[in-house]
Amino acid sequence: MKKILIANRGEIARRVIRTAHRMGIATVAVHSAADADAPFVREAGQAVALVGERGYLDGEAIIAAAKRTGADAVHPGYGFLSENADFAKALKKAGIIFIGPPESAMRVMALKDTAKAAMKKAGVPITPGYQGTDQSLVRLQKAAEGVGYPLLIKAVAGGGGKGMRAVHNAAEFQEALMAAQREGETAFGNPAVMLEKLIQRPRHVEVQLFADNHGNAVHLFERDCSLQRRHQKVIEEAPAPGLSDQLRHTLGIAAVTAAHAIGYAGAGTVEFILDLDTVDADGDPAFYFMEMNTRLQVEHPVTECITGEDLVEWQIRVARGEVLPKQQDELTVTGWAMEARLYAEDPDSGFLPATGTITVLEFGAGPGVRIDTGVETGSRIGLDYDPMIAKVIAHGATRSEAIDRLVGALDATVVSGLKCNRAFLARLADTAAFRAGEVDTGFIPRHAAALAAPTACPVPALLAAALGVGLPHPAAHSSLFGGHAFRINLAAQTHVRLWWGDERHAITLRAVGGGRWRVGGLLGVGEITAVRSGPHGLCIDLAGTLLTATVVPGDGTVDVRLAGQSWLIGTRPPRVKDAGGGDGRVIAPMPGRVLAVDVAPGQAVAEGDRLLVLEAMKMEHRLLARTAGTVRCVHVAVGDQVADGMMLVEIA
Repeated sequence: MKKILIANRGEIARRVIRTAHRMGIATVAVHSAADADAPFVREAGQAVALVGERGYLDGEAIIAAAKRTGADAVHPGYGFLSENADFAKALKKAGIIFIGPPESAMRVMALKDTAKAAMKKAGVPITPGYQGTDQSLVRLQKAAEGVGYPLLIKAVAGGGGKGMRAVHNAAEFQEALMAAQREGETAFGNPAVMLEKLIQRPRHVEVQLFADNHGNAVHLFERDCSLQRRHQKVIEEAPAPGLSDQLRHTLGIAAVTAAHAIGYAGAGTVEFILDLDTVDADGDPAFYFMEMNTRLQVEHPVTECITGEDLVEWQIRVARGEVLPKQQDELTVTGWAMEARLYAEDPDSGFLPATGTITVLEFGAGPGVRIDTGVETGSRIGLDYDPMIAKVIAHGATRSEAIDRLVGALDATVVSGLKCNRAFLARLADTAAFRAGEVDTGFIPRHAAALAAPTACPVPALLAAALGVGLPHPAAHSSLFGGHAFRINLAAQTHVRLWWGDERHAITLRAVGGGRWRVGGLLGVGEITAVRSGPHGLCIDLAGTLLTATVVPGDGTVDVRLAGQSWLIGTRPPRVKDAGGGDGRVIAPMPGRVLAVDVAPGQAVAEGDRLLVLEAMKMEHRLLARTAGTVRCVHVAVGDQVADGMMLVEIA
């Protein structure tokens, strides 16, 4: 293997390039027009443009690029063609190595129904449900009655939450079925579905496995991916908290059994669902096979952190025909690791994807912190691809230390130019329940109140905002706090005005000598010492209490982060709200296509009624009435393409 073409983009392309170059293997990037200036294109040894609308899904163009550049192997990354058995077959026919599993194993696991049949035959537990080929409405309704409510409808070719719907009674079934079928057809070209018993309190635990072409298979322990939103992973960790050693062992053996049963080779992940309401005599929950991902997972870095192994290197070695680098008894777990997915999305608008150009992108460095990103300052995030900005990864000796490092890294992360979920991730990782390991897939909705943006602004946050806004950046080095920061050189007196909602705060900062300053206008705050620890970092000694904050100025605001919480504090008076518009104007939250319109002019609606359905990023988004009233005007029809910010419906 002399040259690898990476049939992917973004952070995973950069990840493969790093390992390949370290191993002395040349690389080729392929890229769409939108990615022509992306970091991964510059970092590869060669680059080939993909012409046409199919982009990274154009297998023929990718194989032609491999031939033209002399690449003798292709790494598919994840997503796109990574689990496409026809692509693997075409590469083999062309005499090019596919850095992935055998085509036959991919076909078994490609559809959830055939995968479950294979696992049932191998003795791996599967969730009760219906995996039949009869997809008629009548048969599926009858099957649903047999499975019992509540249940899950899943697209058999699905993944990432697409084509999945929870149904709690028979009245909801037909509408949910049609939505799942539409998403399955749109995202995967296959509308077929299966039905499963809905586990009421599930945990999502998956096992990383590897197999070679010499009959060897091992597992590299488990990961917990239970912190999810709309069936999409948000924070992953390894190992999984709170499992007995016996259950960990049993899950690992089940994963290896699955690999042997289908003649697997390469990297794979077997996903299990744990039923917390069904436990055995030892207190271990029942577990069921959910699916197998026949590729490297997005969250593979946490496994790399705790094992010290480079999983991309393992993939390359297995694809070259080598035996596994280590056997099971040579693999060990060291410490704990967490990964948070930093996305361009708006938590205040239902986590809808955000678009725009990144004007500032900075990450906090520190012990045990790793950043995997495919973008940089100046990159544009659109709706063509997944809106991931970065994976923020933290490794520590203990779970508590890993969480502390993750929260610290998120607090120190700066993203300007578009909205992102950074503050939400920091709050999520710092919740008491998560720190206690009380995780299941319902965690985020159950703790929605604790995860919401704070409604009150404490004095330390206002103090940090005043220091961050009112003081110049320093030039002189200070020995305070171990000499790792800079002293703030104040003018004789500085005045700062801040707003939190309708509250106005007038704060004065006066130098009093000896490295101390007096603060006026904040109750309980007298003299302080403050130093900077970088362009946005701030350390404050407040009456013997050391506060570490990140302060990021914006347009009329300052973003203050303290201990996992964030406050967006105004530096200008708030705008007077427009009393004429209110919630009656329904605006498109993103570009998309109108799938359904449920209202007409003159129709009365109640708060929460569905108005229309938009399709964006291959998923359906329901737009609801935020106020009761009468529909004044509907500006769109089914099939219309709408732009971000376009007026859709007006309610009087």
